Amino acid sequence: MFAMSPFSSAPLPAVLLPQNRSLQRGCLLRAAPPKTALSLLVPIIMAQPSTVQRAATDPRFEGGPAVADPGPEQASVRGPLDLSVLIPVMNEEDSISPLFDQIVAAIEPLNLSFEVVFVDDGSTDGSVEAIRGLHERDERAKLVRFRRNFGKAAALTAAYEHSLGNILITMDGDLQDHPAEIPRFLEMLEREDMDLVSGWKKKRHDPLSKTIPSRLFNLVIRRVAGVPLHDTNCGFKAYRREVWDQVSIYGELHRYIPVLASRRGFRIGEIEVEHHARKHGRSKYGWDRLYKGLLDLITVLFITRYTRRPLHLFGGVGLVCGGAGSAICLYLALSWLQGARLSNRPLLLLGVLLIVVGFQVLTTGLIGEMITYKGFRRADSYSIKETLG
Repeated sequence: MFAMSPFSSAPLPAVLLPQNRSLQRGCLLRAAPPKTALSLLVPIIMAQPSTVQRAATDPRFEGGPAVADPGPEQASVRGPLDLSVLIPVMNEEDSISPLFDQIVAAIEPLNLSFEVVFVDDGSTDGSVEAIRGLHERDERAKLVRFRRNFGKAAALTAAYEHSLGNILITMDGDLQDHPAEIPRFLEMLEREDMDLVSGWKKKRHDPLSKTIPSRLFNLVIRRVAGVPLHDTNCGFKAYRREVWDQVSIYGELHRYIPVLASRRGFRIGEIEVEHHARKHGRSKYGWDRLYKGLLDLITVLFITRYTRRPLHLFGGVGLVCGGAGSAICLYLALSWLQGARLSNRPLLLLGVLLIVVGFQVLTTGLIGEMITYKGFRRADSYSIKETLG
């Protein structure tokens, strides 16, 4: 048996071919004209690598060989820049240029390589044109433009994915955060070996519609989530890149990045920062974010505490309901043995209902455990800071 080589008309002995037919197809050495075999080989040569492979083999990055599905345990792919400043903007046309100039003035004396990544989150004013103008005069200003408004969490995620820095600074684009504070963030990251440093706007220059909901929100976070920050919702933060490599956000969970990072074992710190009154535009937030934040808090507490052990939550509720229902039914059974009539006792219906509900909740937890086991990866259960040897 002979097969045609894809590069010449000379036949190849069958002994050189894999015996498995699927492997023969993979080698592209099935009997076919040279032109056909070569045309089949070209798509494989030209195949695009996966997103993760591109990140690991991209010459802009320093890193090892590409992997198909890296887990959180793997080292962060380090970029060639020291610092990336990530700024989501929406209708901040008048603030963009002075903000960029202040950032450059704050970072250039540090002799650090850096970039400023603006993410336009569906602006309807001249924000995009302003960022393009910045890029024309300074290529360190970069633009990621959304097709429509997707929210701050999506904007921050897109900025991270398009950034090259080993340290990430996030800040708002309304000039209320002062870029001159950036060196203090960097100093605390290094001096105290922090992974995330959050700003604390102790003296705020905002209307009551923003300050009161923010204070209530932060009070609940400190009490419930156990993260000792005074201003969790402050957008002015500094991160080591590993934090964003291991923490994923969606919806409006950007407020809870410190909580999510803390649950992964990252060290969290806080510094007071100066806060300025808004000069241009108007605020995009109000009282509505209070109840949205509380609902998101429930989500965060669930995914950080029970994602890997759902039966501990559902099983506890199920056992309480089932136990209460069983106790009620036992009491009624003893009463019936003593001659009491149960046909007119609503307590009987309550007991049966609690038993049924308890069983359903318990089985929900068991289903959750099966789903967790099926999709479980060991790397998701821990976070490595350093290895030696």
